[in-house]
Amino acid sequence: MYRLATHTGFRQVPRSIANSAVRPALATPRFVQPIDVRAISSSSGSSGVRVSDRIKHDHAELEQQYKNIIAAKDDDTKVRWQNQFIWELARHSIAEEIVVYPAFEKFVPNGLQMAEKDRAEHQRVKNLLYEFQKMTPSSPDFRPTLDKLWDNLSQHIKEEEREDLPALEQHIDEAYSGKLASSFSTTKHFVPTQSHPSAPNKPPYETAAGMLATPLDKLMDMFKKFPKEDMKA
Repeated sequence: MYRLATHTGFRQVPRSIANSAVRPALATPRFVQPIDVRAISSSSGSSGVRVSDRIKHDHAELEQQYKNIIAAKDDDTKVRWQNQFIWELARHSIAEEIVVYPAFEKFVPNGLQMAEKDRAEHQRVKNLLYEFQKMTPSSPDFRPTLDKLWDNLSQHIKEEEREDLPALEQHIDEAYSGKLASSFSTTKHFVPTQSHPSAPNKPPYETAAGMLATPLDKLMDMFKKFPKEDMKA
């Protein structure tokens, strides 16, 4: 059984359903964050990784992928890192909205306002990501759109790491933080890998919409280029 987060809490998902949902991802990027890969089988939260650690790890990965797009010397490399960045940011954002923001609302004083602020920031990022994922490096808007996207995302990241995540950690214990971390990682395997800005941004509707969009997104991923192993370093 796998654990997924819903609007009412954690829910067990039969392994047969989980396997059928994850199977199309075999051709997706070759190197998902190592911390997520190691933790995906840990549903107990006993790995010692707090949810804030997991999210900060994603943030660092996204920043590096942005830098890799900028530093790429040819269009093929740019496209590979563009696809990796889109793939990771789409999954990260939705998993936060399904798992983490409801925890803000439940445990943090003024958590509802905090979550709504973060969802609004996510929406701006999703809109820009939707435009960016349709572009090729030869487009004159490629770099300006990427930079505007990163400006919005990096500001959101700073506020989330400085204010939101510490507030959450102060109001939950280590064990529950570990459960959130595991659920966050697991949820990323079941959500869309492209930006869908018109989709709902709250569970349970976001969860349902994601289940519809994910298979097509993962099918499209099979025909995309992603960074090779020797490009990671």
